[in-house]
Amino acid sequence: MAFASFDRKSSSAPVSDINMVPLIDVMLVLLVIFIVTAPLLTHAVKLDLPKASSAVNQAPPQKIEFAIDATGQLFWNGEPVSREDAAARFVAEGAKDPQPEVHLRADQSVAYRFVAETLADASKAGLSKVGFVSTPETP
Repeated sequence: MAFASFDRKSSSAPVSDINMVPLIDVMLVLLVIFIVTAPLLTHAVKLDLPKASSAVNQAPPQKIEFAIDATGQLFWNGEPVSREDAAARFVAEGAKDPQPEVHLRADQSVAYRFVAETLADASKAGLSKVGFVSTPETP
C-alpha cells in the first residue's frame, strides 16, 4: 500500500486502494456506543404482580390391580371375577377419561394363555396403559 512514490511517472496516478483504518476506527467507536447504551434501553417499571396458578388440576389416573393366581383365577382389585365380568369392567374403564392404569400381577406358574387373554380383553376395551408387576430378585 504505497501512497507516495519517488517515481515521477506514477506519481500522478490516482490511488486505487481504500484506507481501511478510519473505517475500522468508526466501527469500533459505534460498537462501544452500542455496548454502553444497550442496557439503558431496557428500562422497565418495577411491579409486584399477584401470583396466580393457571395450571389445570388433573386428577391422577386411577389404577386397577388385576391379578391372576397359579390356577388361572382372575382378581379385580382383590375381588374374584370371571373372564366375562373382567372384560365388561375393562370396557367400562376404557370409556373413562383419563384412562386408568392396569397393574397386572400374574403368578409365575400360571399358563401364558390366561395372561394373553387378559391383555387381549384390555386391548379390545381400549386400555393402553398396562404394566406388569414383579418382585425383584434378592441377591
